[in-house]
Amino acid sequence: MKKYLKFIYIGIVVLFLYLPIIALVVLSFNESKSMSVFSGFSLKWYEEMFSNRMIMQAVINTFTIAITASVTATIIGTFAAVGIDGMKTKQQNLILGFNNIPLLNADIVTGIALLLTFLMFGISLNWGTVYLAHVTFCIPYVILSVRPRVNKSVNTLYEAALDLGASRFYAFVKIVLPELRPGILAGLLLSFTMSVDDFVITHFTRGAGINTISTLIYSQVKVGIRPSLFALSTIIFALVLVMLLLVNFLSKGRKESVIY
Repeated sequence: MKKYLKFIYIGIVVLFLYLPIIALVVLSFNESKSMSVFSGFSLKWYEEMFSNRMIMQAVINTFTIAITASVTATIIGTFAAVGIDGMKTKQQNLILGFNNIPLLNADIVTGIALLLTFLMFGISLNWGTVYLAHVTFCIPYVILSVRPRVNKSVNTLYEAALDLGASRFYAFVKIVLPELRPGILAGLLLSFTMSVDDFVITHFTRGAGINTISTLIYSQVKVGIRPSLFALSTIIFALVLVMLLLVNFLSKGRKESVIY
């Protein structure tokens, strides 16, 4: 009975998590705009989504900001993590304490603070301000992802490479970066996810006519969300699912090749 109860419990949890997504997918193929009656299978909401210039522009803004901000934050955060490792213990604790503040701080406080900063320096709100805001709140996540990879073994290998005649740049590229690669990749993916998902900070730092997917959905809630946004959400979910399956398949293949 315990075995069956475990499966039932896991099934309930999975159903609770994915039932809203299943409903979203079903409604994206509903011919009617109704959310309570399924009147027939149709792809017209997908056609409307691709023909809607506002939605397409929001998608472009979302992913261009996410890609550029996550790459920039990953570069800055990686060098910051390496630099912090060279400090004394008290200085490291102080810097890491400041690094944790944006993580624990409410998004609305960060958004208002960035908005006031841009206005104080006379910077007009546009695509660039959203990009800078996303870089700002993504850097702490990168530092936390890369920091655990900077350990004594990395420092020892780096010093050994210098003793063997390697230049500092060569030793950093060939020794340090490969050791930090898992943390860098994790920080990059986490930054990208946080940037795509962010609404509050984007809402405060975007200019007129600049929309991301989250701000576009928020603006349409007031007048009623069209099923074309259900179609967009379905496509995003499908892409994420395919990427996860592909990554798991590739990682499994690598493990099997190492074993054999």
